[in-house]
Amino acid sequence: MVAKRIIPCLDVKEGRTVKGVNFVGLRDVGDAVELGREYARQGADELVYLDISATVEGRNTFTALVERIAQNINIPFTVGGGISTLDDAARLLDAGADKISINSAAVRNPALIDKIASKYGSQFVVLAIDTKNVDGRMLITTHGGRQITQRELFAWAREGEERGAGEILLTSMDHDGTRAGYPCELFAALSKHLSIPIIASGGAGSVNDIAEVLSTGKADAALAASIFHFGDTTVGKLKNELYKKGIEVRM
Repeated sequence: MVAKRIIPCLDVKEGRTVKGVNFVGLRDVGDAVELGREYARQGADELVYLDISATVEGRNTFTALVERIAQNINIPFTVGGGISTLDDAARLLDAGADKISINSAAVRNPALIDKIASKYGSQFVVLAIDTKNVDGRMLITTHGGRQITQRELFAWAREGEERGAGEILLTSMDHDGTRAGYPCELFAALSKHLSIPIIASGGAGSVNDIAEVLSTGKADAALAASIFHFGDTTVGKLKNELYKKGIEVRM
């Protein structure tokens, strides 16, 4: 059995880690590099850094930050936010990122997935999908959940896999930051349609929430932010609890 991964997520604005609900009401929770080092020390399997202020100036700041992360952190990390061209991806991979995450730009231009996967390999490409329940349909949203498209979740995830994405990072915008648990039935259903790993994001409020999405939800990894940033638990404590519940994790 492949071990389940625990992945702290750090939303970055101007070099600082922030956290809010549905990407609003942001609070500063610390230095992005120092937090990443601490999570690595605690036993995180990977990290995800998302640039939520990806202006031209923000891109330059974020690229410099990625270089600092690569110099200071010894576990794989994914970066995303504002990646809309092959050159954007190249810049961040060259700066030291292990994978890149694309979201809104891939919805606008699905061929971007093919281009990055063709040049670097599927293992470098994470397709981030933000979905929202709209009148019973799971629709894809962009721009941090603010714009709703008519693309449906299952069709888009399958297309992403076919175009070369190596993983799907799925966030339920109805649950993001609420700490009310993941929509496990949704994750379980999606896992039946894909052969690539699914990272669950959006809603972790407790160990039980994470245990449920990794077992009932069939997710391959759990992404979480608030429970780590605000001291509810540590990565090490979380893994111990998951292990006690019979979930295979790297200790």
